Amino acid sequence: MNSACVNCLKTLMIFLNFICWLCGAFVVAFGEFQMMHSRFGSLITSFWPIYPANTLVVTGTIVTCVCYLGILGALKENRCMLITFFILLFVLMLVELAMACVFLVYDREIDTFFEKDLMRSLETYKSSTPEGNLTIKEDFDAVQFLFKCCGVHTEADWEGKVPISCCAEDPCNTVPHTNWPEGCHTKLRNWFAKNFLSTGAGVVSMFIIQFICMCVTVPLFCHLSWNGLGYQ
Repeated sequence: MNSACVNCLKTLMIFLNFICWLCGAFVVAFGEFQMMHSRFGSLITSFWPIYPANTLVVTGTIVTCVCYLGILGALKENRCMLITFFILLFVLMLVELAMACVFLVYDREIDTFFEKDLMRSLETYKSSTPEGNLTIKEDFDAVQFLFKCCGVHTEADWEGKVPISCCAEDPCNTVPHTNWPEGCHTKLRNWFAKNFLSTGAGVVSMFIIQFICMCVTVPLFCHLSWNGLGYQ
């Protein structure tokens, strides 16, 4: 393989890994933003390890580290870094594929956990004193206000203790006032479904870039091995 082809492979690998590194850094920043501003954290407790904000931070951190290793390996033409990068990237792609399959196969089970968590948070809200469980109250009120919903299924879930955040009027100064007819479980499920398309497109794009990086790593590694290079 002539030097022009090698330089082309190196440049392509560095460029693609840099793009992945930027995407990973953005994912980490977005995950941190979600952790600080999300209104779902206190309401969803059954599967907090795969809560979107946590998943974004962990995944983004791993992607940035792996891509940084790939950039260093290409720049230094180091076989050890390149083969380590290839193995880690392969494992990362398998994990991404496994997570996608889990979410697709266990979609109904996850939705059931989600519904139970919302009901548990609603019961906590109803049974709390005015000064108790303020975080859950504020988060539930914020969800009802933002998504224009009331209760988990309907306003009947509140059993007469309907909070002001359910009010569909603006300003809400009439008694009795009209409440939002739809439950928050349906609203949130529809919102997540709408965002699956954009999220899926981003994941597929990242997966394609990672696959191309793996394909570029192989000929570069083979060239270094055949010429006895890569361990200086």
